[in-house]
Amino acid sequence: MEILWFLFAVGLIAAVVAPWVLRRRSGGIRLVEPGAPDAADPLAYGFVRQELLDVRMPGPDQDLVDVLDVVQRTQDWRAASQLLAGTPKEGEVRWQRVQAFAGAASLELAQRPGAGGAWLREWRAQAPKDAGGAAVHAEFLVQQAWRTAQVGTDEFRIILEEARTVCGEAALLAPGDPVPYIVELAVARGLGYAHEQFDQVWAKVIDRNPQHMGAHIAALHYWCEKWHGSRADADRFARSAAARAPQGSLLAALPLFAVWEHLPDLALVRDFYGTQVVSRAMEGALYAVHSARPDDPMLAHVRHLLIHFLVGAQRWSEAMHQIVHVDGHVGALPWTMSEDPAAEYALYRALAVAGYEANGGTPASLPH
Repeated sequence: MEILWFLFAVGLIAAVVAPWVLRRRSGGIRLVEPGAPDAADPLAYGFVRQELLDVRMPGPDQDLVDVLDVVQRTQDWRAASQLLAGTPKEGEVRWQRVQAFAGAASLELAQRPGAGGAWLREWRAQAPKDAGGAAVHAEFLVQQAWRTAQVGTDEFRIILEEARTVCGEAALLAPGDPVPYIVELAVARGLGYAHEQFDQVWAKVIDRNPQHMGAHIAALHYWCEKWHGSRADADRFARSAAARAPQGSLLAALPLFAVWEHLPDLALVRDFYGTQVVSRAMEGALYAVHSARPDDPMLAHVRHLLIHFLVGAQRWSEAMHQIVHVDGHVGALPWTMSEDPAAEYALYRALAVAGYEANGGTPASLPH
């Protein structure tokens, strides 16, 4: 009996893995030794080496990079405060910068327990009325809860309760800023707010910016099956937001994020990425990308998720087109769910390059 189960497991693995390594006789992917003449090389396309990929953010923000370097080198918070003070409250960029500063402080603390992230503690102590500092502190606590404590434990709840308090302080300091309430969406997920309580927080977000893509992604997490909703709830939330989205809004891509949140660990459907639900969500995301402003700060988030799905669907040329626009930065879903985001992204990039070349593509034929 054991041998039957073994053979079944081998067959199942082969059914899942084979499409990645063996394709049709014409234009198929085949494995070769590294360094072989036929090996696909991402570096030939000018892509960034894996060890140099920036895991801090989804796309370029040179002002943020410069300030982060100054803050971490000098441990002086003032440059961060000035940058946030000059960042419009209602936009997506402020939310991304708050996340980046909080993540930098959290990572520093993990690397140097008790000493890392001292600049954030000084920021809060020396400027308690600074709205930017309060928002960063709240997001820092949320990240700490997920980084250092087990979900559902007393420690986890204590940290999130403190985060909720700081969210309230940040909201009072910046009445028109949706960011404190977006941070609270994560608190609501961790503490298990009732639907009515969550809706009250969500109403405060959309009152301030009804088209905020980052806020919609944060809210979608709450409505997922693994948290406090269901697959149907998440799909309903995503499709409703996409239907209301004005021309040029990236909210049309939200259903793809809902699919990602409910992606099975093992796809047993023969053509999972070609199913109506998945293909329709991909087309919606592609439409959103093509119609969005080139400088939309959330555009990179959608492109990164599209790479995952386009590679899965073996749509190599389209995947390569997305990679061209985001290569160099990997601080976005789905890569950040991995312990090594750069390695995860590099794997999908290599598959895209291999598939692109197996079907006649070359560095010269790829538009930049």
